[in-house]
Amino acid sequence: MAFSLTRFVGRLVAAAFLAVSAVSAIAALPAGVTQGASIEGITEYTLNNGLRVLLFPDDTKPTVTVNVTYLVGSRYENYGETGMAHLLEHLMFKGTPSIASVFQELGRRGMRFNGTTSFDRTNYFETFTASDENLEWALRMEADRMVNAFIARKDLDTEMTVVRNEYERGENDPQQVLWGRMQAAAYDWHNYSHTAIGARSDIENVDIPRLQAFYRLYYQPDNAVLIVAGHFNPERALDLIAKVFGPIPKPTRKLPTFYTEEPVQDGERAVSVRRVGGSQYVASLYHTVRGAHPDAVAVQALGEVMTVEPAGRLYKALVETRKASGVEVLTLGFADPGDIIFWAQVPLGDSIDAARDAMLATVEGVRANPITQAEVDRVRAKQLRHFDETFSDPQRLGVAISESIALGDWRLLFINRDRWRKVSATDVQGVALEYLKPSNRTIGMFIPDAKPDRVPPAAPVDIAAMVKDYKGDPSISAGEAFDPTPANLEARTQRFTLPNGMKVAFLPKKTRGETVRFVLRVHYGDENSLKGTSPRGSFAASMLSAGTRKRDRQAFEDRLDELRARLSIGGGETETTASGETRRAYLPDLLRLTAEAFTEPAFPPDEFEKQQRERLAALDEQRTEPESIAERALERWNNPYPKNDVRYAPTFDEEQAEISGTTLDQVKAFYERFVGGANAELAVVGDFDPAAIRALATELFGAWKSPIPFTRVPNPFRAPAPTVLSATTPDKANAALFGKLPLQINDESPDLPALMVANKILGESPESRIPDRVREREGLSYSIQTWLRVSNFEANTPLNAYAIYAPQNRDRVKVGISEEMVRALKDGFTEAEVATAKRALMQARRIARAQDGSLAGGLALQSYLGRTWDYAAKIDAGIEAVTVASANAALRKYLDPAGFAWSYAGDFKGK
Repeated sequence: MAFSLTRFVGRLVAAAFLAVSAVSAIAALPAGVTQGASIEGITEYTLNNGLRVLLFPDDTKPTVTVNVTYLVGSRYENYGETGMAHLLEHLMFKGTPSIASVFQELGRRGMRFNGTTSFDRTNYFETFTASDENLEWALRMEADRMVNAFIARKDLDTEMTVVRNEYERGENDPQQVLWGRMQAAAYDWHNYSHTAIGARSDIENVDIPRLQAFYRLYYQPDNAVLIVAGHFNPERALDLIAKVFGPIPKPTRKLPTFYTEEPVQDGERAVSVRRVGGSQYVASLYHTVRGAHPDAVAVQALGEVMTVEPAGRLYKALVETRKASGVEVLTLGFADPGDIIFWAQVPLGDSIDAARDAMLATVEGVRANPITQAEVDRVRAKQLRHFDETFSDPQRLGVAISESIALGDWRLLFINRDRWRKVSATDVQGVALEYLKPSNRTIGMFIPDAKPDRVPPAAPVDIAAMVKDYKGDPSISAGEAFDPTPANLEARTQRFTLPNGMKVAFLPKKTRGETVRFVLRVHYGDENSLKGTSPRGSFAASMLSAGTRKRDRQAFEDRLDELRARLSIGGGETETTASGETRRAYLPDLLRLTAEAFTEPAFPPDEFEKQQRERLAALDEQRTEPESIAERALERWNNPYPKNDVRYAPTFDEEQAEISGTTLDQVKAFYERFVGGANAELAVVGDFDPAAIRALATELFGAWKSPIPFTRVPNPFRAPAPTVLSATTPDKANAALFGKLPLQINDESPDLPALMVANKILGESPESRIPDRVREREGLSYSIQTWLRVSNFEANTPLNAYAIYAPQNRDRVKVGISEEMVRALKDGFTEAEVATAKRALMQARRIARAQDGSLAGGLALQSYLGRTWDYAAKIDAGIEAVTVASANAALRKYLDPAGFAWSYAGDFKGK
């Protein structure tokens, strides 16, 4: 569970928008249900108790997402209640009189689930394998916890500390801390002045009767919207919804009216924060419009024009001039007028004043340097590509539509898409002149102004009139109903080898919106030839998309936008991987562009310098972060390789020296010496013509030779080396723990399925024993788990452990982990635990095979390993065959609590 908004607080829930096939009208509505608008396959219904329902049936993937959005978030909290909406989100997973623990029941069913809290709304969602049984359980659970959740004192006592740990984790992030201070400084009276996580004192001292009253007030059917999206029968689903939600009475209470309006800002505001950290940040915030306002899209476009890489104005003014290592924008469109924030990360030792001055000159310089149509067209293309991608994935709808519901109506999702199609340079220039003014700015300084130039008061928006006659686009064609069993996947897979040795796998199938994905993975070098080359391989990989001999980086990005495509290229010292996504019609050109990147890179010097600075800035930030410090210390422990070996784990200083000492000529030489297509795999999944793409792949890659032979760098087993490593990180409210136990097992070992089940019970999931004790019952950690990093080759699979916690709770966390391991070894697992773990693992595997991106990656790995889908079927069968005896035997054979190496980092001084 997490509150929402950008990467510093768990990232904004992605604004995914999708169009769907037309839905036939339901012949006979259940009693007490009325039908409302129907837009692009989404149909609205209303129950007598006020619950609004959105049904979005789609048979493309064998999954269903159920999402409930409540119109309550942090803006509804009163004095002393900050963080209450988010804390309540956590308690909603604790249980009801009929469900002992919602958290555990979701995990036992292998469902993907979460809840998020923002300023204007809270939502809960779960995605699961499509079946009448799963859908009925999810709907009954949501109806039950809507009005019957415990919200008990005993649960608050433990969950409060979990939420506080989440707060502490945020306190470790300089950008998140600064953002919270800026919101507080920018708003005089409106509750947008505090973020959803709340104040520490309010989290620690929240009053249970007030929390229960908050729940009873807002968690009611007339304040909620239920969305069901995916593979289901709409008529049966609506009948079931009426049956399980209909009996909930419509409340007699009246929701409070909020009438506070934020006054127009009348002068520059300043805020600064001084804490330990590895990077400097400067930001400039400006008040803007409501998220439903016609100008909201123009404001969003303005933010992208300023920050898009590499053409963005701020990017050119700060990053290319080496005043900052990175820039970004956060556009906050809310139910009431929100804001836009421009950010720059400035490396330690560089002038933050110079970055600030350049930022203000650029952002507020639009009057002298107007926004151009070419700039708007560029960011529009990116946004429309984003729409295209998400229109084809109904699984995202249940979560994404929550944002538009919070703005006032779900149909705003489509209206804003239409506005993106029409937004012009004149529109963007207009909002820039209206809102990017010194008097409307919050930054790290104050300048008196005798004659402030103020923005106009926020105008009301008549949303009802806006959406009344809206019809939307014609629905796009649907894909086939595809059964992702290993047998069916194998029957549909086509495999062949190109003349140069590249292995190719195709899995053609009809998809919504004719989407298609591919993965290209290139291997190179060997243990001896790669000595002393780090980090040239990773630089060479990242430079492939920085420009080619035919087009510079901007032209490369523009071509991707023209193709409505996404292409990611990256890698390390031994391989480079490209992942692409587009539509059927654009796949040939995207493959040509990918081949151009791999075979005709330009290696522009300015792009190399920018990447070098970005890496150094990121490394500086890691130096003070507990998680980075603890993880690196553990990577270095028991690492026997010399510094020139690609398996060596460097210190921060050593890595800094490697990055700083790498030259562009060395990167070019690495590429010329190693990179080729003879030892590579290409996998394509989705809607495409196999014959045409086979011919094209042969044309593009068939003659692409590898300069030198490839032999995989081995990673042999090293016996456990128990130790306890500890590092002190001053002024960090959150601490981290990493643990590792090497196991002599790989993915061909007969014991693997049983060990997977054992780890699932022990610590892999939130309902597992270790997280259940440390997080749920003792409230010591927001995030804690164990996991297996299964080797495809040598019998060398580490069992890993991870936790974050308050520094003073270090010993209690360690004791909890250790005692649960010892208890499992002594008492073993139960029949119920093994059955639940098997079911959850199988559900997760089925869901993963329903994702085309996962299928493409899986096919590429199969080609590399010389396998087919029969291997996946073998693992499935192995999991199904696991017994209590075999799970306990695997645990006792491999788990040795005394063999772990542990690494701690935190502000442990005096604790």
